[in-house]
Amino acid sequence: MGLFTKDIQTLDDLFVHTLQDIYYAENQITKALPKMIAKATDPELKSGFEKHLAETEGQIQRLERVFEMHGHTPKAVTCPAIDGIIKETNEVSGEIGDKTVLDAALIACAQAVEHYEITRYGTLVAWAKQLGRDDCAGVLQQTLDEERATDERLTRLAEGQVNRRAA
Repeated sequence: MGLFTKDIQTLDDLFVHTLQDIYYAENQITKALPKMIAKATDPELKSGFEKHLAETEGQIQRLERVFEMHGHTPKAVTCPAIDGIIKETNEVSGEIGDKTVLDAALIACAQAVEHYEITRYGTLVAWAKQLGRDDCAGVLQQTLDEERATDERLTRLAEGQVNRRAA
């Protein structure tokens, strides 16, 4: 099923497709985070990435629950957006020699991921409510809240210490 093709005829079709998109994205993020953990030098950043990896694994389980609640088998569709963000992260982090600047870059890249996830989960929550699936919306809202909290922690870390060191 491709986005904006004849396979998507209803809001429900679009909801399921977007679940598949973010399911793919979350699985790709679990592959990318260990590399970011390995590159991070700030202990708080490294710890934050480790915490988010565990959260992401829980988010995947929640998505699987939403698929099942909605009567679908969990399935992923390729998400070019997250692939691009991860590719950019790998390229940028491979080009920076100064470890303090690298930490600042890793935060910026992680926030690009978070912002993507926030848009997807916000949309899914709204669509689930529109479809009368408050049960699904509640589960998705938990993940949306986690993504927002992670973004806020990254901002505090960047503004509180990492960006100053990089400067």
